[in-house]
Amino acid sequence: MALPLTVRSSGPEGDTERHGRTRDVSFRGLYFTVDSKYESGSALQFILTLPKEITMAGDVNILCYAQVVRVETQPDAVGVAARIDRYEFLSAPV
Repeated sequence: MALPLTVRSSGPEGDTERHGRTRDVSFRGLYFTVDSKYESGSALQFILTLPKEITMAGDVNILCYAQVVRVETQPDAVGVAARIDRYEFLSAPV
């Protein structure tokens, strides 16, 4: 299931926030597509929104801290595989 994703990172140009979509998600990591490139090894944060269709209640936002392990350039986007180091559930919408 493709889920909406907000990706936050810091770099030489400062803090950035991008929107993407997941392709694969597991407890330990995820693969997502976005319109900008990330470097392998870089740290990022992302907010994953689980919709009510999955949770059977309301939307649930999860803040994850991750590290990029692979980057793939695709014709219309950039694919990023990231390892989730830790996460926390957010109690209020972001």
